[in-house]
Amino acid sequence: MIGAMQKSMRWEILKRACGIALASCCLAASASAASRALSVDDLGREQEIYGLAVSPDGKWIVYTLEAIDQKTQKTVNQVWKASCDGRQRTQLTQGPFGAGSARWSPDGRYLSFLSARFDDEAVTQVWVLERDGGEAQQLTHVADGVSAYEWSPDSQRLALVITPKKPKPHKVDGKEEPEPIVIDRYQFKSDRGRYHDAQDRPGRVHLYEIASGQLAALTTTEQFAESNPAWSPDGKSIAFVSNREPNWDRTNNTDVWVASARPGSQPRRLTNYPGEDMGPLAWSPDGRMIAYVQGPEVQHMLYHFKEVALVPAQGGEPVLPTRALDRETTQPRFSDDGRFIDFVITDSRAQHLGRVAVKGGAVQRLVAGERVIGSFASTRGCTAVVAATSTTLPDVYRLHQGELQALTDHNAAWLAGMQLAQVEPIEFRSQDGVQIQGLLTKPLGYRAGIRYPTILWIHGGPYAQNRYSMDFNSQLFAMHGYAVVQVNYRGSSGRGAQFAKEISGDWGNKDLDDVMAGIEHVIGLGVADPDKLGVGGWSQGGILTNFVIAKHTKFKAAISGAGMGNALAMYGSDAFVLQYDHELQPPWVQPERWMKLSYPLLNAHRIKTPTMYVAGKDDFTVPVIGAEQMYQALQSLQVPSQLVIYPGERHSISRRSFRVDLMQRYLAWFDSYLKADAT
Repeated sequence: MIGAMQKSMRWEILKRACGIALASCCLAASASAASRALSVDDLGREQEIYGLAVSPDGKWIVYTLEAIDQKTQKTVNQVWKASCDGRQRTQLTQGPFGAGSARWSPDGRYLSFLSARFDDEAVTQVWVLERDGGEAQQLTHVADGVSAYEWSPDSQRLALVITPKKPKPHKVDGKEEPEPIVIDRYQFKSDRGRYHDAQDRPGRVHLYEIASGQLAALTTTEQFAESNPAWSPDGKSIAFVSNREPNWDRTNNTDVWVASARPGSQPRRLTNYPGEDMGPLAWSPDGRMIAYVQGPEVQHMLYHFKEVALVPAQGGEPVLPTRALDRETTQPRFSDDGRFIDFVITDSRAQHLGRVAVKGGAVQRLVAGERVIGSFASTRGCTAVVAATSTTLPDVYRLHQGELQALTDHNAAWLAGMQLAQVEPIEFRSQDGVQIQGLLTKPLGYRAGIRYPTILWIHGGPYAQNRYSMDFNSQLFAMHGYAVVQVNYRGSSGRGAQFAKEISGDWGNKDLDDVMAGIEHVIGLGVADPDKLGVGGWSQGGILTNFVIAKHTKFKAAISGAGMGNALAMYGSDAFVLQYDHELQPPWVQPERWMKLSYPLLNAHRIKTPTMYVAGKDDFTVPVIGAEQMYQALQSLQVPSQLVIYPGERHSISRRSFRVDLMQRYLAWFDSYLKADAT
């Protein structure tokens, strides 16, 4: 019986996948002929924009555009330039190997960028263009390549971050011979899907003389990583971020350091906060202050609430000018006159551009509203931001007299005339009375008085949030006739430091109450059909999904992506041992807590919800064993279930064909159990 059911499900998935495009066409046909509904085929057409920089004269903006090459399915970055008056826009780099991290030389003559322009074997170098364009010239020739860089104020030198490459495997008969991976570190896995082994060397800041090509390390200490270099306005000093604790591998205690801008300098430590002091760093125009970002202490590193901080360049007590705001603030930059600090505010469901006086006072919101500001740059009256909303994807805008003026249409062009679902903010109280917020996406063509099959889709993190920015999953579910409920449960960003830490060491409790209160609220609104409910999510959303179905039986279908149900299996197999040892304490110290966090697997016999488990085969953030164990449990219990593993993928599914396949499977799985005609 179970085997026949699984065969039926597989056929249903294929049948539904083929019907998605047809359904989208029918929806489009019901509207005006000039528009169409968003479809699964649109996945991968979205483009990301980041790395804004304004030219020294305030006339030009340079940025990086990230897109998927439709032929190779590889993500490729290219550098673009736009005039601040919106009249011109030009693509500056071409080719399959991409470019990024664009910068203007302070004298305004050159535009630089990072690229490995020759082939897949080439290392990344700094390249330069004349500001008006032309053929790019390779500026650096560093054997190990360059991972980050900054121009000196006089445009004569560069501060480079260089990470030594591992030796290439030796070859036998022309073929690479694999070698043992030898590990001697406490933190031996990276959430980027690789091991930290004995051959790893930290990235360090180097000075590069442009005229002579001379390269030398800024400091003499080799065992500590250095990042985020920032030149002082007079070019005599460089500030950077480094963790120089004796047991640096067992702490997140990075600090801001400053050194004379000459090889072999001895740096001075400027901050002593026992947690993360991080970049980006920014010097005040007079060279007296350094702005940075203060992050969490190690026991709360998963709930990484951050805020802008200032420290005197000669040493002294840091100040936190946005502390009273109790919202995350990042990306600090001084105004041209040095009187203000501008930054990005993460607020409930939104990200705004804020400003506060260096001397302190109230925070002003330069750009607010139901939108997300991703990054910004400002020089000589030209302020550029990357902005998006629930129905628009990111593009570059100019802030002029308090209004945003579009400078690019990389995403707007193909979204023009697109039918998108209505997204509304929702607020409700959880079981203990705490006010919780979220978003409700109504199905395309929504009519009041009709109840719809509804999906509770849970965000990951947990320190993240559902925001006023376009969410493909929710929109595609809505195109297919579903209402979508997204809840910013406790542990999310946007609601302050205490809200973020509320679930520390206690997953599947208050956060579970919050998401359940959200679905009950939408049932109460008359939107959700209580007999046709689905639940799912990715990463922490997949983990919380497992708690939901182990404690509640009201959901008719579930999807757990990159999740786990047995916390004990994660210890030593994922990249978060530092968090575990401090937030949870090791399993042999707090076995009861680890058993509690393993509730979904240990109570798998309570699960009645048909569930699809999805994972990237090479995921080190939440390893595939998390999905495998839960799938095996449901198979043993004869609960309808499916396991989908994407080869070569890590924590996020990046290959476009896989993303399309995954969305088709999502829709087919929910359709099989939530649509009225399901068999």
